[in-house]
Parts: sequence; structure tokens; C-alpha cells
Amino acid sequence: MSELRELYQEYVLDHGKNPRNFGPLASATHHAEGYNPLCGDKLRLELELREGVIRDVKFSGSGCAISTASASTMTEAIKGKTLEEAKRFFGLFISLVKGEIDAEQLIDAPDVDDDEAEQLEKLSVFGGVAEFPMRVKCATLAWHTLTAALEGDGSATTE
Repeated sequence: MSELRELYQEYVLDHGKNPRNFGPLASATHHAEGYNPLCGDKLRLELELREGVIRDVKFSGSGCAISTASASTMTEAIKGKTLEEAKRFFGLFISLVKGEIDAEQLIDAPDVDDDEAEQLEKLSVFGGVAEFPMRVKCATLAWHTLTAALEGDGSATTE
């Protein structure tokens, strides 16, 4: 088993079993619900947005290990980010899991500072999802739900 695949499995299992930022967010100013009909994943994403910065973010719901791990990792990556930074992370993550860029290109993206590089490195473990097209929707559900919450849409689906 390759070292990257082993890291991916360990990371997904850890975040899948022990998700970070899981539960309701009393101070939420934005929220959306996401659903993946293919896998049955459901999640609710709640954000506290102040002065254009994501001050806090939490999610709740149920889903497969990939969906839960992706949501957990996303909340860590976007907390403290501006809307523009969060949207840029969305684009980079989607490109990664679709196989349009690899982990190295993700981390070396233009205008990435040290803090962002650290967060993007954590997200890079999801690059292996590109090998399993049926799981891309699992990995991207939280990210599409983030976009829905930021745009005030209220709901997102992977269909």
C-alpha cells in the first residue's frame, strides 16, 4: 500500500470517527442543509460570519466516513478565513477530488501563505478520492453546502 493511500485511510478514519467541530452552533448567522442521495449523507452546516470572516463553523448530521472526514477537515480549514479565501479553498478542493490538480499543485497554488499551505496540506489527503468517482460526491457534499450557506441558499445536493 502506498504511503499516501495509508495516510488517506488513517486520516479519513480519524476524522470520520472523531469529527472536529461537530454539533450545533448557537451563534450561527448562516446555515444550509446538504444531502447526497447516492450515499444517503445528510449534514447541516452552521457558520458565524462577522465582518466578512468565518469566525466559527460547525456541522451535524450523518454520513459515510469520507463525507464526515471531509466536513470535519473543511471546518478546520475555513475557520478564520475570509469569504474570498473560503471560496478559493472550495475551488481548489473540488479540483483536487476531481483529479484536475494533484496534491503538490494544491499546496503550491498561487498566493498561498504558510497558514493556508498547512490547511491545504491537510486537504490534500483527499486527492485519492479522484480514483473513486462514485465517492467524489461524498467528499464534496460539505463544500457544496458551504457555498449554499454563504450564498443564503439554505440547501445543497450533490445531484
